[in-house]
Order: sequence, then C-alpha cells, then structure tokens
Amino acid sequence: MHQTFDAALGINLLHANQAGADHNRSHFDEWGITCFNVMSSPGAGKTALLERTLATLTQEMHIAVIEGDMTTELDADRLRQYNVPVIAINTGRSCHLDSKMVAGGIHRLEHEYDPKSFDLVFVENVGNLVCPAEFEVGEHAKVALLSIAEGEDKPLKYPVMFQEADCLLITKMDLAPHLDIDVDRIIANVRQMNSHVTTVPISAKTGEGLETWFDWVRNQVKRTAISVRQDSEGAAAHPVSMIHQ
Repeated sequence: MHQTFDAALGINLLHANQAGADHNRSHFDEWGITCFNVMSSPGAGKTALLERTLATLTQEMHIAVIEGDMTTELDADRLRQYNVPVIAINTGRSCHLDSKMVAGGIHRLEHEYDPKSFDLVFVENVGNLVCPAEFEVGEHAKVALLSIAEGEDKPLKYPVMFQEADCLLITKMDLAPHLDIDVDRIIANVRQMNSHVTTVPISAKTGEGLETWFDWVRNQVKRTAISVRQDSEGAAAHPVSMIHQ
C-alpha cells in the first residue's frame, strides 16, 4: 500500500519510540519498579494528585517522579517538598514526553540513586489531551485524568488517551455542585471505547475517592512485586546451562 512520506515517517517514529519504551520497561522490570504514565490536559490536576499521593504513600513505599513540562521546574519543585527524588525534564516545544527523554531520567535515577530501592515511579507527562497517549515511555499502566469542568464529550472528541487508559480519574469533584455535568455520562462515554478501565471520581481538595485511588496503586505495585518474585524463583529453579559445541 502506498504511503505518503509524512505517514511513513510517523510510523517509523512510533516504532522507534516503542523500541525505546520496551527498553525502559526492561530496566523497571529488572529493578522491580512499577511505572505509571500520568496524562491529562493542562490543569486537570496531575500535580495536585501526586502531591496527595506522595503525602500518603511515601509512608508505605519508596517513590520517585519523572516530571515533564515544556519549560520551568514549577511542578517539580512542588513535588520535591515531599522529600522524594524528582527528575525534571523540559521538553521545549514538544507537547509530550517520549521514551528517549524518559530514558535520560532513568539514567539519572540509576546513577544518582539505588534504583532497586524504589517501588514506584510516576511519570507526569506534559499537559496535553492528545500527544502523550501516542508515545509510550516504558510504563506498566497509563493513568488518565479528566476534570469534570472539561465536559462529558471530551472522551468522544479525544478518544486515544481514554482508549489506552488503565485507570481514569475524574477530578475536581468538589466542583460538581456548581456545574451542569453528568459524571455517569462521562463514564459511559469512556466505557464505549474501553470497557476494562478503572474509573474513580476524586477530589484532591476534599479527599473524595483518594483512598480508592491509593488502593489501586497499592494493588498494581503488589502485582509487580509478585511478578518479580516469581521470575526470580523461576530463574533459580531453571538455571541456564552452558553447552559447548
């Protein structure tokens, strides 16, 4: 089938990015780290969510953050107040992180800290409702945020992020009494394209739904730990023998 130059270039870029993402994930797997790619439009509440999450879960697990923004380290500085490693990546004019950028963050994580001591890495992507979902960075799960102020139709108009999400957090529920919005309609619109997604209405301001979110995170991290242990036990039970011919 004939492809335009632009279409072929796009396919090649995505293929190269996927290879990099798989490589990043292999590092996380080797170290026993669960990685989440946190995505949303600007202002949906990614950093506020991470602030509440770090305040609670750093008492239970060792967490690091790779923080993506086009410019500044404003969000990174907010998260550093929780005494966790925060590696800031400025993307310049790029509207998303890609696997090569995150590989740079992983390199710093490896050389500035003991990566095997971490349980969880959050990658906070650049605020954009389209591009981040197209480029994997090595995550084990994608977490999408949608504030109720963005409207019920956003999942239908910008479907890729919601099709790919493993967990959807409907944020800013404290605003619900002041808006003409149907949260059930948002969820129904998402489930048209992604029937398996976990949906959690939350408010970082009031705390609504946060414990459900924390439990989801705990379960994902526990699943990774079990998988790593099983892989280790399997390798010990079936050592690779060297055959000389």
